[in-house]
Amino acid sequence: MDDGFSTKIIVAGVDEAGRGPLAGPVFAAAVILDPMRPISGLADSKILSESKRDSLYILIKEAALSWSIAQASVEEIDELNILQATLLAMKRAVNGLHIRPDEVLVDGNRLPDLSMPAQAIVKGDSKVQAISAASILAKVERDKLMVGYHQQYPDFAFHLHKGYGTKQHLAEIEQRGILAVHRRTFNPVKTMLLRQGKP
Repeated sequence: MDDGFSTKIIVAGVDEAGRGPLAGPVFAAAVILDPMRPISGLADSKILSESKRDSLYILIKEAALSWSIAQASVEEIDELNILQATLLAMKRAVNGLHIRPDEVLVDGNRLPDLSMPAQAIVKGDSKVQAISAASILAKVERDKLMVGYHQQYPDFAFHLHKGYGTKQHLAEIEQRGILAVHRRTFNPVKTMLLRQGKP
C-alpha cells in the first residue's frame, strides 16, 4: 500500500554563508522541506530583511523534515582555501541530516564530495525553496556568531559588519590589530601580516 511518502524522492537543499568575510568560519546548511508543511516567503537570504530571516529561521527549524547546520573553521579555511572549506562545510551539513536524502541540490557551480546524487544549481537560492531555506539557516547562524564575536571583541563591530571587509572593519584592524578569528590568507589581513614580518 502506497503511504504517499515512500515513492517520493527526498531532496535536500544546501547553501553556504560567509565565503567572503575576513573573519570567522564559513557556514553551510542542508534542509529537507516537508511538502505537507509549506513555508511561505522563502527566498535568497541576501534579499530578505534581518527580521524576516529570523522569523523564517524559526519556521524552517519547526516545519522541515530535517535540517543541519555545519561550518569549517578559520584554520580550515586558511589551510584548505575558501572553496574547499566551503565544500567541506556543505558535506558536513548533508551528513548531519537525520534523514538521508535521495538527491542533494547545491547552490552554485561546485559540488561537495557526497555519497548520494547531487546537482549544482547556479542562483539556486532564488530558484529552489529547499536551497533558499538552507541559505537562511546558514546566514542567521553565522550572524549569531558575529554578534558573539562583538561581545568577545567589543572594539570590533562584528555585529554590524559581520566580518566583511567594510571601511569600518578595515579601520578596526589597522587600529587594533589582527585577531585569532581573522582569516590569515585573506587580503588585506595577509598583506598586513607580511608587512609585520609574520607568515
